[in-house]
Amino acid sequence: MKNGFLGSINRDQIAVGGGLVIIVIIAWAYMLHVAARMDDAMPMAMQHVMSWNWIDWWSMLSMWSVMMVAMMVPSATPTILIYSKVNSSRKEKSLPYVPTSIFLSGYIVSWIAFSVMATIANWAIHTQGLLTGMMGASTSSILGGCLLVAAGIFQWTPWKYACLSHCRTPMGFIMTEWREGLFGAIRMGLKHGAYCVGCCWLLMSLLFVLGIMNLIWVGVLAAFVLVEKLSPKGIWISRVSGLGFFAWGSLIVLQPYL
Repeated sequence: MKNGFLGSINRDQIAVGGGLVIIVIIAWAYMLHVAARMDDAMPMAMQHVMSWNWIDWWSMLSMWSVMMVAMMVPSATPTILIYSKVNSSRKEKSLPYVPTSIFLSGYIVSWIAFSVMATIANWAIHTQGLLTGMMGASTSSILGGCLLVAAGIFQWTPWKYACLSHCRTPMGFIMTEWREGLFGAIRMGLKHGAYCVGCCWLLMSLLFVLGIMNLIWVGVLAAFVLVEKLSPKGIWISRVSGLGFFAWGSLIVLQPYL
């Protein structure tokens, strides 16, 4: 079948798609390894709650960065594949061509920037004794409830919809934001990553509530982001989930008074 985008997948796209699958598998394998080590070292981790050394900082930044790759690259795959398709057609016409990996690198750098901020927040919350270990969940009902309420409200904001609309229309993004050359590809990747960060940063912050290395919840959030971006009813999914997050957070905050 040759009709439509999927019907015209070329060899370059197959290679890019296979590479993305390998990247995501490696990222998940790394997280499984970290989670297993964390379980083995839990008693020690519980004692070491008030100070971080440079190894702790690097480990947490690496963990957050790899986790963002595992969670977000799947939902960015349509845009990456369309970028590859446009690139391939340009190469066939002897026009300027830049490897898709450059675009992907820009996208990942955006999420590494988020990971830096998440690591700083992780340090601040952990050193205040508000996490069950460096990679655990919040011990504060106020903190957890407020994060959920904030995420619920954010799901209804114009900022959320503006960023989500760019993530949901990959062809439109590629056509309107196309830039030539190496730096153009990096810029496009950074910009698409920035839209994704703007769309999902508060959802990612819910890991402080659910458990930073609770891989079940990591998988649930990753699946939610994928459905939100790719489903025809993605906007309604955002709205309904926003109501759910708001109600959940409100119950947590008000529970001591009920």
